[in-house]
Amino acid sequence: MRKLFALLALAASPLFISAQKNSTVYALDSVLNYLYATHQFNGTVLYAENGKVLYKKAFGIADSRTGQPLQTNSAFNLASDTKQFICMCIMLLKEKGRLSYEDDITKYIPELPYKGISIRHLMTHTSGLPEYDVLFQNTRGPLDTLSNEGMIKMLETLHPPLNVAPGTKWEYSNTGYILLSSLIERIAKMPTAQFINNNIVKPLGLHQTYLYNVYMPSPNNRVFGFEETNGRQQLNDLFYLDGVTGDGNLYSSVEDLYIWEQSLYSEKLVKKATYSDALKPVTLSNGNTYPYGFGWFIGKQNEYYYHTGSWAGFRNIICRDTKNNRTLILLSNNTNSLPRELTKNIFEGIPYTLPALQLITNVTIIDGVNTPARKASVRIKDNMIIAVGNLSPYPGETVIDGGGKILTPGFIDTHSHLDRTIWQKPEGIPAVNQGVTTIVVGQDGESDSLDSIQAWMQKTPVAINLASYTGHTTLRAMVMGDNDLHRISNEKELEAMQLILAGEMKKGSLGLATGLEYEGAHFSSRNEVVELSKTAAQYHGRYISHMRSEDIGLADAIDEVVNIGLAAKIPVQISHFKIALKNDWGTAPAILANLEKMRQNQHVNITADCYPYEYWYSTLRVLFPKTDFTNMESALFAVEQTIDPSGSVVFPFAPNKAYEGKTLSAIAAMRNQSPAQTLIDLIEMVNDFESKNPGIDAEGILGKSMTDEDIIQLLSWANTNICSDGGDGGHPRGYGAFTRVLGYYVRERKIMSLENAIYKMTGLAAEHVGLANRGIIAPGYYADLVLLDPATVKDNATIQNPTALSEGIVQVWVNGKIVYHNKQSTHQYPGTLLKRALE
Repeated sequence: MRKLFALLALAASPLFISAQKNSTVYALDSVLNYLYATHQFNGTVLYAENGKVLYKKAFGIADSRTGQPLQTNSAFNLASDTKQFICMCIMLLKEKGRLSYEDDITKYIPELPYKGISIRHLMTHTSGLPEYDVLFQNTRGPLDTLSNEGMIKMLETLHPPLNVAPGTKWEYSNTGYILLSSLIERIAKMPTAQFINNNIVKPLGLHQTYLYNVYMPSPNNRVFGFEETNGRQQLNDLFYLDGVTGDGNLYSSVEDLYIWEQSLYSEKLVKKATYSDALKPVTLSNGNTYPYGFGWFIGKQNEYYYHTGSWAGFRNIICRDTKNNRTLILLSNNTNSLPRELTKNIFEGIPYTLPALQLITNVTIIDGVNTPARKASVRIKDNMIIAVGNLSPYPGETVIDGGGKILTPGFIDTHSHLDRTIWQKPEGIPAVNQGVTTIVVGQDGESDSLDSIQAWMQKTPVAINLASYTGHTTLRAMVMGDNDLHRISNEKELEAMQLILAGEMKKGSLGLATGLEYEGAHFSSRNEVVELSKTAAQYHGRYISHMRSEDIGLADAIDEVVNIGLAAKIPVQISHFKIALKNDWGTAPAILANLEKMRQNQHVNITADCYPYEYWYSTLRVLFPKTDFTNMESALFAVEQTIDPSGSVVFPFAPNKAYEGKTLSAIAAMRNQSPAQTLIDLIEMVNDFESKNPGIDAEGILGKSMTDEDIIQLLSWANTNICSDGGDGGHPRGYGAFTRVLGYYVRERKIMSLENAIYKMTGLAAEHVGLANRGIIAPGYYADLVLLDPATVKDNATIQNPTALSEGIVQVWVNGKIVYHNKQSTHQYPGTLLKRALE
């Protein structure tokens, strides 16, 4: 820390001290000192008004390998800020009558396989030429380095098509500026480096400005780019693309650049009439203009111009307020772009916010990729993880001591119904109390539109993230009507459903979700689902299904999911995977082996999620897959094969509150009936109640129909992630699914490692539903995090008390904000609507 403040002291300038009353100078110095102290800036800066430098300062090192300090005369790679110099060379040649802006470039480079591209097109990024870097990377040999002539030869040989016709569209093109450099050399009969030196450097008396590439000897005052990753500085400088000149690789200092910039007000290089063309927006072939001139972006014509440069570890900006003769030059040799964004805002008078930094220390990290736990610290900037490793606190940084606990990614619940209550209870306690930071909704075939969810989140911010599938049953109801779903859709109706689904996919839906066991979708054909899945697949979406049967028709239901995946060429997921028929108990290993065979031999990407309970929660009606609710034979099958009536609890039951919380067998005893007859009668009571009280959730049942042995097998499958299928109350899974896995199945039963369980809740879950930058602790991922105690974490929710909070979840972050601490909400609401990852 002493070394840090010593460097800051050395960097201070009497010039700055005399100008502290200037608000721009004060803001620049305050911001850059903060960014430098927090390792977010390394470079030099100059600010001037009316021809007078008010602020000039160097921060940090010129070479990360040696620690050599920067000076304000250190020469940085200007990257794309080189382009304004290349354009000046073209203007110098034009003024000497050596070329016309409208000349076709083949006049000077005849081997190019393109006609109709002018010099003006190249200077204004309207040539339509493809970028050279991708072409070279795809065709180079391992020892090849690109040169200007090599790039021309590559274009001649490969003849890649133009992106657009010349002059029709503004599209940034580094290729065009390399051609401009080659054009300068062919016209002037000398290297571009020499032309710049003879015609710009010497006339302006510049001392640290030169063109350099990897074919040349390295100058002594050259600054080297670097990047800082997980607290370590690594060289990020020139490489095999940097044998070229024109689009970058001019070096200069803030001092020289200021002389250069001020010369543009004069006629030291070209006449004012000539230079005025550089500051005019380009006119496209359709008559529209784009705010770019010759190497300058036009913030406001006749008033404000700027350009940025980004290459390797360099991030630069030059801003010119020509109306008031104000100048800002910032040169940086590390990869962080924030300094130039903030200083540009200061220069333009735009409000800005400094990033908030947190450092979580004294933790063991399980990072969500199924690798062994390790000790490390995690640094968060605003809502993102920016470093993981052996990190030391920055001055003024918020430091959170993890107390030696486990830090994991936030858990992703891939099947949730918490959206039913989240708008009334935005704290999301059912989720965050068990470490869930993202819920995936739109399940079982029912969904809300993404526009509706977004509007609700804007009106009522919530503590957790939401992502949504588009529900199959919802599509059917929208097209076929709520009361006409007990049939197969026709061709016109299917097309209408596909159109709606396509619209939702474009807005970021994860894909198609079905609830084929429920009445609204049970009568749909397999072809209907396949065709809708094809629509989702067109947008790289996924298919998730509450299958047509989880008991008597399980084998056929799995076959349907697999064939949907094959026919639609879409990843498919079995939701809340279970084996619910007594005759099939114990067959989980055989079922999973068959799924693996399908994955390997049929190449279908089939996965599953599963919750850790022997009982499910649904409606009484679901026990009658043929919807024959008065059929005694079906009722007998339900109580003998589908559920255990002595362990299946009815809750709620609006027609008779006395039955709530009691098992089906207990209710049968109260009524002096068999469980089968009671089941028939309860459904009849519900039908009567709902006809008189529409819109009320009249009933539900926690149906015990699974074995712990099967659950262990399903949870352990390599392609199963964890879900809850829960909401706020009812089934204890809504408050305890994830902590039950960690406490009971990991710590007590030891069916898998803690690392594997966390992977199934985080990285694997994100992969299965298609969420990007979530579920892993690594730089560049969002800061959804959970601090937990592996020795005490467990679920407390039961059938009798389904909302009891879990133990061992110490703290939860969502998008960098702490939303849950010591079993209490912090009343922070940073949740956002997550969209499908683009592929």
